[in-house]
Amino acid sequence: MEPLRRAGAAVIALTLAGGSASAEFYTLKGHGGPVMAIAADGGGRVLTASFDNSVGLWTDRSPLWLEGHAAAVTAVAFVGDGTALSAGDDFALRRWSLATGEGGEIGRHGGKIASIAVYGLRAATASWDGEIGIWNLDTGRAALLRGHGGPVNSVVFDGPGRLISASADGTVRAWDAASGRETQRLVEHGFGVNTLALGPGWLAYGAVDGGTRIVDSRTGAQIADFTLGRRPILAMARAPGRLAVGDGEGYIMIIDTARWRIAKDFRATRRGPVWALAFDDGGERLHAGGLSDSVWSWPVADLSDHGPAAVGERGFLRDPGEMSNGERQFMRKCSICHALTPDGGRKAGPTLHAVFGRPAGAVAGYPYSETLGASDIVWSPETLDALFDEGPDHYIPGSKMPMQVIARASDRADLIDFLTHATGETR
Repeated sequence: MEPLRRAGAAVIALTLAGGSASAEFYTLKGHGGPVMAIAADGGGRVLTASFDNSVGLWTDRSPLWLEGHAAAVTAVAFVGDGTALSAGDDFALRRWSLATGEGGEIGRHGGKIASIAVYGLRAATASWDGEIGIWNLDTGRAALLRGHGGPVNSVVFDGPGRLISASADGTVRAWDAASGRETQRLVEHGFGVNTLALGPGWLAYGAVDGGTRIVDSRTGAQIADFTLGRRPILAMARAPGRLAVGDGEGYIMIIDTARWRIAKDFRATRRGPVWALAFDDGGERLHAGGLSDSVWSWPVADLSDHGPAAVGERGFLRDPGEMSNGERQFMRKCSICHALTPDGGRKAGPTLHAVFGRPAGAVAGYPYSETLGASDIVWSPETLDALFDEGPDHYIPGSKMPMQVIARASDRADLIDFLTHATGETR
């Protein structure tokens, strides 16, 4: 059982006209990597999932860190009994007590878990192994639904007995949650479907080609099409009368679901995608996350006037034109997982401070894979060059390091030169 850990977090707040707390744009800071998923319970608590392998439980904008995943966390959900669920790239579904902070693994898929849906004490999980899990949270038992021809990206419950799923195979399907039987093909799309949102009588889906469409949740008949050509669609969130849509180009669109029209459409962040959206405060506030290690939170009434793009927050990556080639390689290949400072921050990987001459697996307190911890590698210009020439999966088979290759020798040399200076080393 892993305890909840407390850590401080900076909060940037911009008070709008009127000065009330509910009319603030604010930024929740504390994660050490991109924010992949967000859930809000409507009572002031927010769950965030990050590439830094952590779940943040935010109360009054202060985080408690739920630690236990061995890879990036990509899905979170509140359960009405005072617990929460999380899942991610380690294939594991975990449950946490929000009162005691203890957590444990419920079970596993054979691939990344991309989405969690909850109805009462049942949970559904969508996995890239092509299966859907239906979990009894009382007993921990699971049933697997099979039929999709590719990774399953999103699931939503439509009442107690009906489940709807979306897949990279281009289909949206309805299932009998009790029997595990597929009952209907609601959508057959030419591109993979990434995300779903369910409203009263309607279902929204977002696809790889930038398609944002609304269909009747029972018949699949199209109600509206809000495709704007920005691709891919990555996130959706629903509140009474509102649907939020986030895409790979950093835009958020708000759809008025009473009139089926676009109410707002604006660029939320200058760099990178919008991966996560969640409404809060009865739909009057929207939380969003992406390539930045921050969570952005707006009052919906002022979405187009304030936010990372409006107040100048640059996001996770700086303008590549401002960097040397070596720094650009570091930012693209290394910075999401590794810091250059001695403390390392809340990153998925160990700090690279003083990396040259250090044995692999030697940073105290970091949970290395057995493969890396037992290796006889010493980091040097030569071993780092080989790491990125071959890729970690070939150079250190069994390592937790994601597959990264830098094909050009000159780019590898520039990266090593940058690290030499940025980590305080000399050669």
